[in-house]
Amino acid sequence: MILNRENLKNIDDRKVTKPTDEILALPEKVIQFGTGVLLRGLPDYFIDKANQKGIFNGRILVVKSTAKGGADAFSKQDNLYTLCVKGIEDGVNIKENSINSSISRVLSASQDWAEILKAAHQPEMQVVISNTTEVGIVKSEDKITDNPPSSYPGKLLAFLHERYKAFNGSAESGMVIIPTELISDNADKLKEILLDLAIQNKLGWDFENWLKTANHFCKTLVDRIVPGKLPATDQKAIESELGYEDELMIMAEPFRLWAIESANAKVKEVLSFANADKGIFIVPSIDKFKELKLRLLNGTHTISCGLAILAGFNTVKEAMANEEFANHVLKLMKEEIAPVVENEDITREEAVAFAESVIDRFSNPSLEHQWQAITLNYTSKLQMRNIPLIRRYYALKNEVPQLTALGVAAYIIFMNVNKDGEIYTANVNGKLFPVDDEFAEILYNYWKKPETVIDNTLGDRRLWDKNLNNYPGFNEAVKSYVELLQNKGAKETLINLHSERAV
Repeated sequence: MILNRENLKNIDDRKVTKPTDEILALPEKVIQFGTGVLLRGLPDYFIDKANQKGIFNGRILVVKSTAKGGADAFSKQDNLYTLCVKGIEDGVNIKENSINSSISRVLSASQDWAEILKAAHQPEMQVVISNTTEVGIVKSEDKITDNPPSSYPGKLLAFLHERYKAFNGSAESGMVIIPTELISDNADKLKEILLDLAIQNKLGWDFENWLKTANHFCKTLVDRIVPGKLPATDQKAIESELGYEDELMIMAEPFRLWAIESANAKVKEVLSFANADKGIFIVPSIDKFKELKLRLLNGTHTISCGLAILAGFNTVKEAMANEEFANHVLKLMKEEIAPVVENEDITREEAVAFAESVIDRFSNPSLEHQWQAITLNYTSKLQMRNIPLIRRYYALKNEVPQLTALGVAAYIIFMNVNKDGEIYTANVNGKLFPVDDEFAEILYNYWKKPETVIDNTLGDRRLWDKNLNNYPGFNEAVKSYVELLQNKGAKETLINLHSERAV
């Protein structure tokens, strides 16, 4: 039995949350560009949850923008799919399965463009959501008369222009546009591109004014790990448990965050689904969420990855199963990162709560996050995510951030690379790791003189945009940790470090 609308009556609702007939009859209120797993695991999850609570009462028209493939899998299952949430939340193991019914139709841009434009005439349509990857929000030379325009901004502009004509440019017909692409200021960039395209297409001042004043472009930040399709054995087991087959089944971690920037009352009214879950925030500024994610999630990953690899851990969950490493990561976040993330917008309690959620996420037994993948662009990630915190820590406490210094020491050891042509590799405990880092050549040359490698690395402004040797005691701390890591190994260094700090 496959998952579809006809078979819903035969599915045991004690094992999986099912939609009602009333939910399946709700009108389309959202047009979504993209069918990717992040959209299905985060925005579509929130909308489905709101519909179940009788809050938003609207479904999604999805535009499949890529030329590859059609909408067959969605059509076969009446656009239903199972979302399996697995992991740890507030220290508790979570396992939830729900049939998501937020999607009403999936149309192919290449095959169904006329039907997509027709949807612009629907008065209930109020929201645009997109995730077209980082390259989706780019300038283009599209003509909106193309069938369809090639770029995402071109498609969106054509849809909005159709809506403008359908409703005679009324202010009420404007839409709330919430891109989820992982680029800074995503909505501002999208709006600028659309306005440029409108001028290129000679759509007129009245339309340009409607585009600017009747529509609300909201910057967003999304955060949820949605690996997508389950491993084959896990999928078979869940399908057997639930009693149906689901080609579109995906999994996600329990943590979810969707921060939407707006202080407009109408936006809050339109995005009523935000009231359905604690993971959605409509706020005047999303900067604090960006800072928390950058420093406590991304920064902790980055400053810890070299140490984890030196300790012999392949995955994040494997490292977090080690008591010494897990304690180290928690102390790093609570003692060195959270205090300097705190500001007029972020309380210490918020920073610590986010740190604890990161521990849950790192410990998720269902996720296979490779430390090696985190070493991609290792140097620039450190420079952006962690090095600014050193200055803040000295300003706050006027002492060495010891756990950060240990992370930098592990980075320097990891970056003792071998070179074969243009290929760099790190040899750690007899295992080779590919190193994809634009500064690998610099570290390779510094390691030719091991006696000066630390001084040279810490002092190179090309790497850090500052001379780290200028921070009192930092050089000496990094040197002592490099020696410990080389002589004692990472695991013993962690044990010794935290036993001494406990005393």
